[in-house]
Amino acid sequence: MIFASDLDRTLVYSKRAIEELGEFDKTALRPVEKKDNDWVAFMTDQSFLALKELSQACLFVPVTTRTTEQFNRFFIFKKDIPLKYAITSNGANIIYEGEMMEEWSSHIFNRMNAESASQTELLANLKREGFQFDGQIKQAENLFFYYILNSLPPALDRKAINDVAVSFGWKISLQGRKLYFIPRAISKGDALEFISKREGIEVIAGAGDSVLDWDFLKNCQNRFVPAHGELARVSGTSNYTLTNNHGVGAGEEIIQQFLQLMQLRV
Repeated sequence: MIFASDLDRTLVYSKRAIEELGEFDKTALRPVEKKDNDWVAFMTDQSFLALKELSQACLFVPVTTRTTEQFNRFFIFKKDIPLKYAITSNGANIIYEGEMMEEWSSHIFNRMNAESASQTELLANLKREGFQFDGQIKQAENLFFYYILNSLPPALDRKAINDVAVSFGWKISLQGRKLYFIPRAISKGDALEFISKREGIEVIAGAGDSVLDWDFLKNCQNRFVPAHGELARVSGTSNYTLTNNHGVGAGEEIIQQFLQLMQLRV
C-alpha cells in the first residue's frame, strides 16, 4: 500500500504556520527540520511516532513543492524514517533510495519546453495586464518560481492572474504568503502515478492542503485535507475528509487516519 502526503502545512509546520493557525502546546512539539542551526519546522511527538510506525508497515511517499535541497533539510528522513521514494519540486523530481531519477527529470524538462511559455514571457504578459506583485521573487531549480508576498492580492485579481497563467501553460497556487507559478507539465499526480506503476502498488490514501496537491489527491482512494487548507476553500474539489483540527493538530489527525485505514486493510 502507498500512503502519499504533502508535508508543509499538512504534516509539518513552520513556526509561522503554528502561530498563524493556532497555538499548540510547544512542549509536545518535535523539531523535524534544521536551517542555519535553527529549528524551523515541527510535528507533534505523536505525529512523529505514528509516521514512523506507518512508514515501517507500508510505502510512505512524501510529496512536496519544496526543491530537493529544501527537502533534504528534513533530517528525520535520513535517520529516523528512511524513505524509498520522495517527490520534490512539485513532481518535477523523484528521489529513489537517496538518488535523483534523471530519466524522470529529463522527461519533465522536455514536456515543459513543449507545453509552456517561458517564465520571461509569462511575467511580461502579467505585467502587460497590469499585475504587479508586492514581494520577493524566488527561483526553484530553474523549474518554477514564486513570490513571498508582503500583501495578498484580492480574490478577483487571483482569478485573473490564474487565467493569464493558464493561457500560457502555467498554474498558480497561493500557500500562506507564497504565490507559486508552476508549468503545467510539473505535476505531483504524474510523479506519484509513475511510482505506483513502477512498484505495482495502489495508492490507498493521500493528504494535502493546497490546489497543487489535488493533482495527486484526485487519484487516491482516500483523501484527507486539513481544515485550514487552501483546498477547503476552493470549488471543484470534493469527496475528501476534512480534519476536525486546524494547524499542527491536523497533521497528527491525518497520520492517525492513515494508520486506521492500514489496519482496516489488513
